[in-house]
Amino acid sequence: MTPGPARFLVLVAAIPAAIVVVGGLGFTVAQSLGLLPLVGPARLSVDAYTGVASELPSSIAVSVGIAVASTTLAVLVGGTAAVLIVAGGRLARVLIGLGAATVTVPHLIGAAAIGLLLADSGLLARTFQVPPTDWPSLVGGPWWVAVILEYAWKEAAFVALVVAGTLTTRVARFDETAAVLGANRATRLRLVLLPLAAPSVILTGAITFIYTLGSYEVAWLLGRTYPEPLSVMAVRLYGEVSLTTRPEAAAVAVVIVTLSTLVAAAAFTLLRRSAVWR
Repeated sequence: MTPGPARFLVLVAAIPAAIVVVGGLGFTVAQSLGLLPLVGPARLSVDAYTGVASELPSSIAVSVGIAVASTTLAVLVGGTAAVLIVAGGRLARVLIGLGAATVTVPHLIGAAAIGLLLADSGLLARTFQVPPTDWPSLVGGPWWVAVILEYAWKEAAFVALVVAGTLTTRVARFDETAAVLGANRATRLRLVLLPLAAPSVILTGAITFIYTLGSYEVAWLLGRTYPEPLSVMAVRLYGEVSLTTRPEAAAVAVVIVTLSTLVAAAAFTLLRRSAVWR
């Protein structure tokens, strides 16, 4: 396919998506600034932001903490699984099957399963015969353990499959060349495998972080009622009986988009500095 038709096909898909994204984001920003009120006259103001200002610091801290912890675990576990998949053998086939099965599970079902597994009256507590009073607060506890583990479990499969798919198309010839030149396995891992995996790890890590930052159902089902993550706060404000809280929900959504944009920009900056990208 020549470059001209290829660019045209990309534009056909990109333009409608851009219209939806830019239009939705513009509507949200306008509503957060009081320009599209559901009731009353339009008036430019930052009242929606000042209305949630007292809760934003704790919510941002919780959201970023959950995203950092779950993304770190997902990248570590998924990256290790990707290396094992690339190595081949029976274990690789098992990991591919587990990863493919995990990716297809919706997060809501995954959250319910994690809750039934880790609650103080859940499967693990009953299996080990630990009384509810002695079981740690993994679900709804102060450290958001169940939320982090659910995101890490689901996104580790995503990271593993994407990184493994990238490596299998590129690593073989470089690894063989390094082996012929006398590099041992540890040297090939450090100088060949990890640099080749870095771009896909950065991308999948950024995607995982941004998804976790904006996801609602897992934190709502398995987390604490206070402080709320940004996504839970936005949904709660949007669903209030009083329509006057809609601009505040839009303001929280704008904060989520801003943080996501910063993470995406940082990821692309790291990609441009990587040797493989150059």
